[in-house]
Amino acid sequence: MKSRKKSLATTTAPTIAYSRFTDFDIHLFKAGKHYKLYDKLGSHVVKNEEGVSGTYFAVWAPNALGVSVIGNFNGWNHTASPLFSRWDSSGIWEGFFPGISTGEVYKYLIKSNTGESLEKADPYALRWEEPPHTASIVWDTWYQWTDENWMENRFQNNGLNKPWSVYEVHLGSWKRSPDDPEKFLGYRSMADELVPYIKEMGFTHVEFMPLMEHPYYPSWGYQITGFFAASSRYGTPQDLMYLIEQLHNHGIGVVMDWVPSHFPGDMHGLYKFDGTNLFEHANEKEGFHPDWKSYIFNYGRNEVRSFLISNAIFWLDRYHVDALRVDAVASMLYRDYSRKEGEWIPNEFGGRENLEAISFLKELNIAVYGQFPDVQTIAEESTAFPGVSKPVFTGGLGFGMKWMMGWMNDTLSYFQQDPVHRRYYHGQITFSTVYAFTENFMLPLSHDEVVHGKKSLIYKMPGDEWQKFANLRLMYSYMFTHPGTKLLFMGAEFGQTSEWNYEQSLDWHLLDFKPHQGIKQVIKDLNYLYTTEGALYEKNFEWEGFRWIESGDAEQSVLAYCRKGNIKDEKLIIVLNMTPIPRLNYRVGIPLHGDWEIIFNSDEVKYYGSGFELNYAISTQQIPWQGKEHSVLLNLPPLSALILKRFNRQSKFW
Repeated sequence: MKSRKKSLATTTAPTIAYSRFTDFDIHLFKAGKHYKLYDKLGSHVVKNEEGVSGTYFAVWAPNALGVSVIGNFNGWNHTASPLFSRWDSSGIWEGFFPGISTGEVYKYLIKSNTGESLEKADPYALRWEEPPHTASIVWDTWYQWTDENWMENRFQNNGLNKPWSVYEVHLGSWKRSPDDPEKFLGYRSMADELVPYIKEMGFTHVEFMPLMEHPYYPSWGYQITGFFAASSRYGTPQDLMYLIEQLHNHGIGVVMDWVPSHFPGDMHGLYKFDGTNLFEHANEKEGFHPDWKSYIFNYGRNEVRSFLISNAIFWLDRYHVDALRVDAVASMLYRDYSRKEGEWIPNEFGGRENLEAISFLKELNIAVYGQFPDVQTIAEESTAFPGVSKPVFTGGLGFGMKWMMGWMNDTLSYFQQDPVHRRYYHGQITFSTVYAFTENFMLPLSHDEVVHGKKSLIYKMPGDEWQKFANLRLMYSYMFTHPGTKLLFMGAEFGQTSEWNYEQSLDWHLLDFKPHQGIKQVIKDLNYLYTTEGALYEKNFEWEGFRWIESGDAEQSVLAYCRKGNIKDEKLIIVLNMTPIPRLNYRVGIPLHGDWEIIFNSDEVKYYGSGFELNYAISTQQIPWQGKEHSVLLNLPPLSALILKRFNRQSKFW
């Protein structure tokens, strides 16, 4: 339902004396090269040439017979406030209405060429009514930012040679109001709660699941109707800007989930916007997504490309977002994605690749990095499509990073095995390094792994309670020392026991118990190590940054490897015991002679570990082993990870 309130506006007579479009704008729009359409289309409070205040409306509806603005200001009268069709065959309708100002609720009444009257929300609206209401609201994105220091220096935090430890958050269920568990915390309240927590935990970035306006809350934000509007469930656009500003001012980068792959079929949204398949393909074999029952953008249409690229630029420009995680890229790349034979149309060469989508993604990344060289785009892509994170000029898609879905699947599958059987799955846990440097990979343990009967991460682990927590600490240690950047879904950092439920808060009460306190402390300490030890991030995407020491000891399920960064002789040795059996006097080859120290042990009592007694200071012996001239003897605690560093009092972790 729409709000049908009376308005203070008194004038509904339109005039076209004011326009935000130049001939060059129209040329770029038609060519699919206009990347700031949010400055032109939509609703804008302005003064016209005569100095009269009002609101300018512009909407793309090329097949409409007529378009009017309806809203509180004219009593939702279908004919009182018509827009004029431009004379340049752009398909844009526009008009200026005196007396309409910020806060007005409106829609477009579109008369289709089949005689239908469609009430549509504004695709470029900067704010929408809170669902279940569906109208647009005249608004602006003016904000007095105070994050200049971050913005001027963020290239130092967002580079591919910098640590990325990302905390994935669903805003509606991270934490609810303590007074009413049904009530969301707004953007500003989240700034008070979330920012210090992320800072305490040591994450470098937060990734928000989609915060664009979406009518169906159980879609988690992935079924978007208001692509340019921050969800009104949590406050105003300026409230979200405040949250982002506070994150920046505490040294935390912001990643936003972005969904250019599909949109829902809600009748007030993009679907059949002017009575025709304007944003989507007309043929359902190309335009309908069978998994999500949604509609696929027509990437071959220039105006649609301008819409989507403008939307990506918008969040980087107006909201100071530091990275876009692009959802469901695999579904965009292939015409037969999730389709059976006969349910898809080959490309012009008879292949399965979606050539228009591939071209669009390349153009997107060229535009984003051309205007914002200090941000990143991250592809959620699950296939073996080559060059996803390679530059466009070398034939790649141009993303900065790609989710390493193979690592995620293999790692979770391995750790779910009873340790007594892990020797039979040893190749599964080592396989990722075969292809680890073919892309710039991010290691994700995301929301998708803890819903729909998949169980929480802690309950994927085998064994009794102690072993479950030991396995989880071990898996996190493996993740943070494996090449690639990191992403962890909220709740995983303290061992959430139940599956994620978007309808309620995380189970924060679990932190009253020592096992969960131990998991939280492990993540804090791993984040500290990851962000302070260059060996763990400086060469994340280069073979030079990783070397196996022991990858073949399947019988004892022990792994050992070396990580190195830019400083020649500063290396870390990681040794993992994947069984609950302590390994005494286990010999490990060492690349550098000298005194070494254990700077991290996942079996520490403070982590709820066994506290297995260790000698934390170790000297190498001139005994060749595993291809190295020197070696050490280690006692490996049960289900544990040890990290060794050459002794240097200035670098001591404890």
